[in-house]
Amino acid sequence: MKYRLRFLAAMLASLFVLSLVGCSEEKVDSLSRVEKAGEVSFAMSGGYPPFNFYNTENQLVGFDVDVAKEVAKRMGVELNPVTTEWSGIIEGLRSGAYDGILGSMAVTPERQKVVNFSDPYYYSGAQLVVKEGSPFESAEDIKGKIVGVVTGTTFANDAEKLGAGEVKLYKDDTQTLTELASGVVDAVITDRVVGVNAMNSGKFDIELLGAPLRSEDIAVAFKKEDDTLLKKVNEVLAEMHEDGTLTHFSRKWLNTDITTK
Repeated sequence: MKYRLRFLAAMLASLFVLSLVGCSEEKVDSLSRVEKAGEVSFAMSGGYPPFNFYNTENQLVGFDVDVAKEVAKRMGVELNPVTTEWSGIIEGLRSGAYDGILGSMAVTPERQKVVNFSDPYYYSGAQLVVKEGSPFESAEDIKGKIVGVVTGTTFANDAEKLGAGEVKLYKDDTQTLTELASGVVDAVITDRVVGVNAMNSGKFDIELLGAPLRSEDIAVAFKKEDDTLLKKVNEVLAEMHEDGTLTHFSRKWLNTDITTK
């Protein structure tokens, strides 16, 4: 009898300890986590003008930066922008290094397997860019040529579909376009707006080749389990679409509205 009582007492004690462990490991609500911290951290590359880049005063600016600041403001928290290598940006999100990626990330089926996306905040397309005065007349002429793209973007797939002879990977589009202008690569595939902005800047002797290869939905990426934070950001983005804030930022940085299809 005493053995039975001791056994029951030990079992009850174990269950009590397990219940405490369960409580301590209970998942923290993602929105509550951000609100408690008083800030939300969004990652971007910092080398993708006019969306997110460092200006001559070494300030992080651009369309994405303005959007991120406004999202944070409407959530009632401070923005903590994080710049990181694009090639590892999703891994950083999944490891908890930041709360989301707000850096012109296109929604793709492959990415949707590992992260969740907000509703789109703008729409764009993949664009071929070539050196000004090049002999190329269409995308078909790129077959067998050297194409430069940024590491970790969806543009490498576009280059392979065009039959590129070699796909060279770079840190950002400042590098890809510099290599294009100097003749190291025959073409670059990037976001259409990035190409237009670079062409109009006068820094590169480049031109667009044909129409966009395809369209893309651009959205904010979150960890799979951060559904409450995702829901809140969707609400904020809907407000910004509705009241014209996203259109205002688009025209400010791009001289056109890319926030509607």
